[in-house]
Amino acid sequence: MTPNPAPLWRLLFAMIYDVFLVAPLLMANAFVWVSIFGPIESVEETAVPNWLMQLTSIVVIAIFFTIFWCKSGQTLGMQAWRIKVQTPSGNLLTPKRALGRCGASVLSFAPFGLGYLWSLIDRDSCTWHDRISDTRVILLPKTQ
Repeated sequence: MTPNPAPLWRLLFAMIYDVFLVAPLLMANAFVWVSIFGPIESVEETAVPNWLMQLTSIVVIAIFFTIFWCKSGQTLGMQAWRIKVQTPSGNLLTPKRALGRCGASVLSFAPFGLGYLWSLIDRDSCTWHDRISDTRVILLPKTQ
C-alpha cells in the first residue's frame, strides 16, 4: 500500500511549529558569538561579523533538521501534524540526503514559495526539494 502524501497545509503548519523550536537555537547561537566578541559601544556598530552570524545560523538550522530527519523522519512540528519525511522506499534519510533536502528547500522557498506550491499540481504531491533530494513527505495514520 502506497502511503498518502502529506497535504501542503500540514507541511506549512509543521513549519510554523518548527520556527518556534529553531528560534531559541538561533538566539543561543547569537548569545555565544556576542559573548565571544564582547559588547558594542553604539547601535550602528555590529559586534559580530554578519557573515559569521549568518553562516553559523545556517549550520544550526541544517543540523536541527538533519538530526530529526535522520533519527525519526520527523521534527517535533511534523510529529504534531502527523507527517513524516522518508525516501520513496520508506527508509529514513541519510545525513547526506537530509542536508541536500535542507539546501534544496531554500530553492523551493526563494521564488515566492513556488517550490512548495508546486506540490498542488505535482502528480505525487511533491515539492521541488522533494524531487531534488528524492524524498517524500507522507501523512501518518491516526493512532487510537
